[in-house]
Amino acid sequence: MKRRDVVALLMGSGVLGTLGGIYYESRKHRAPEGIPGATAAGPAGFPIQFTDVTRESGILFEHNNGAFGQKYLPETLGSGCTFFDYDSDGWPDILLVNGMDWPGHERRRTTMQLYRNNRNGTFTDVTRQARLDVEMYGIGVAAADYDNDGFEDLYITGFGQNRLFHNNGDGTFNDATGRAGLGGYESLSTSAAWFDYDRDGHLDLLVANYVRWSPQQDIFCSLDGRTKSYCTPQAYPGTTCWLFRNRGDGTFEDVTGKAGLHDPTSKSLGVTVIDYDMDGWPDVFIANDTQPNKLYHNNRNGTFSETAVSAGVAFSEDGAARAGMGADAADYNNSGLPSLVVTNFSNEMVGLYRNEGHGFFIDEAPRSAVGKSSRLTLGFGCFFFDVDLDGRLDLLVANGHIDSTITSVESRVSYAESPHLFYNEGGGQFRDVSKLVGPAFATPKVARGCAYADFDNDGDLDVLMTANNGPVSMYRNDGGVNHSLRFRTVGRKSNAGGIGTVVRVWTPAGMRWQMVKSGSSYLSQSERTVTFGLGAGTEIERARFEWPSGTIQELGELAAGRTYVVDEEKGVVETIPYQRP
Repeated sequence: MKRRDVVALLMGSGVLGTLGGIYYESRKHRAPEGIPGATAAGPAGFPIQFTDVTRESGILFEHNNGAFGQKYLPETLGSGCTFFDYDSDGWPDILLVNGMDWPGHERRRTTMQLYRNNRNGTFTDVTRQARLDVEMYGIGVAAADYDNDGFEDLYITGFGQNRLFHNNGDGTFNDATGRAGLGGYESLSTSAAWFDYDRDGHLDLLVANYVRWSPQQDIFCSLDGRTKSYCTPQAYPGTTCWLFRNRGDGTFEDVTGKAGLHDPTSKSLGVTVIDYDMDGWPDVFIANDTQPNKLYHNNRNGTFSETAVSAGVAFSEDGAARAGMGADAADYNNSGLPSLVVTNFSNEMVGLYRNEGHGFFIDEAPRSAVGKSSRLTLGFGCFFFDVDLDGRLDLLVANGHIDSTITSVESRVSYAESPHLFYNEGGGQFRDVSKLVGPAFATPKVARGCAYADFDNDGDLDVLMTANNGPVSMYRNDGGVNHSLRFRTVGRKSNAGGIGTVVRVWTPAGMRWQMVKSGSSYLSQSERTVTFGLGAGTEIERARFEWPSGTIQELGELAAGRTYVVDEEKGVVETIPYQRP
């Protein structure tokens, strides 16, 4: 059955109308504010449905956290995921990070899994052929072409030694950790991000570390004084993140201290790159668990200054350090400035920090549906994306608790929790529509990482979501009628993937922009290609590319309904039409 037939069937049965009528009462018969002429959903209900296509797409993955009753802290963290194009064929593939059994308690062998996109809605497990069937206690992932050879490489974080896997360009990877100078750095690492902090054309690597923990240092924590439970991070000392500068010869230099990032008090989980003052130099936000968040301003001379307190993003509105998990940055209110989202523990709500300019943010969550809906949930993965392509960025949050017995302690909090999908109504207002986009999406999960990509090349954004010690979920975005266009960047003077490039488009509603980036969410990474929703519009007036090298590139009028591959020196080198169902 075609996707449009599924939507028509639901609409005819009254399912969408029943669910969506209340939500759209205030919006029906008018166009969204994002793009003039954008198609407004009428009384039939929310236009987008997320269809669970995990099994039919061939993705058979279940995370193993190694739990055997001892309640080791790393068991609560994973796992991460990424969409990335490992074979450079223009279609996003999938890497799913896995843990392993603890020594002495082996039950099965589990490794990360690589799925190749077959370009027909299905994927093939190519882990063994790619030589990635490596057993390690993996937690997070960041993908990028660190040596500018045209193929995306992988950095896998975890407990113990993190691994750098170099893409050989022939469908295989090899472990380049030692050769790259990244060996000997053992920790409990979480999220990571590739970015060119010194703008020399080579991608550098930022790695977030959680706490100083090992099985030998494990502490007995208990809610009842008898049964072991998972400790909070407050039981363990913090540790610094790492910044590795890319020398350009395949090796890296540890510049953590030299760059001003050394901080042994941090307990870091989420990382996002954000140029919050729009000076053309990438800054970094780090979400900390029970410690103040960090916002590192790039001083343009190889060093950073920590500015989270003065910027208003270190604490909650009432001055408390929250349990920061995931993070993302984007211009969700079309103000021209990037804002921040940070997921937190239950009873803390999501932080939605609106960029006011002049280096200051205000947390809008307490006064919006984002805060009210997320007060009792425990958020991990998160990202801004335009779910219905109306020209405004929406917000997805993956939820799941860490304690399977939490309901016995807090009756209103559950272990498995439904995700949040906050629909951007304009004017800084969001509404949680997670129950309107399909029963599979709303099903409670013990979710952790999440990422988005247009895996079927139809112009809208699909969602991948992992579960701790459980199966992954793939949701196809169905039912939309709005238009979009997409850009994939190829750097020359800049890094090969164009990471850090600011892409601006001009529409009848005004200018919209996004940054090509690595990292964000929680332990995960979405595709590099940027997607601009145009509503009912069928073209943009012009586009502008501000490359990390300083190159400014202008393109004229471009039609919707396709992906443009833009070379830093040559302009558009390939145009790929969408494959509409």
